[in-house]
Amino acid sequence: MDISQLPFNQLIGLELVGPENGFLVSLPESPKYANHLGTVHGSALLAVAEAGSGEFLLRNFGHIKGFIPVVRKIEAKFRKPATGRVSSRCSLAEDVVVGWATELASRGRLSASIPIEVVDSKGILVVSAVVEWFISNGNTNA
Repeated sequence: MDISQLPFNQLIGLELVGPENGFLVSLPESPKYANHLGTVHGSALLAVAEAGSGEFLLRNFGHIKGFIPVVRKIEAKFRKPATGRVSSRCSLAEDVVVGWATELASRGRLSASIPIEVVDSKGILVVSAVVEWFISNGNTNA
């Protein structure tokens, strides 16, 4: 699955970012994302956070047959006004991801909270969020 090809993400112009630079997804600089203050609208920032967490899951679990993730909750703190391109990143310890994979394999489901940061074109942290996902591997016998 290519998260940038989901209809909503296409509508807003979300772009995938290669893993080599540490980011997951981004929105380009554009006046169409502006709020009444001329900075990036909060809804656009939340979309980058949510999609970034989804891309993180896909990069780590997308190979699992029957993988079905669904957002349950998002908590976000808006830290600074954002300008220009906004991008999401996630730094989660490898042992946490391994533990989730083990739980998903043994139970067939998992609740995973993904910490996400959104930064603007100046590298300023503009949003800190945690996106909670319910994940199933499609195995109803687990």
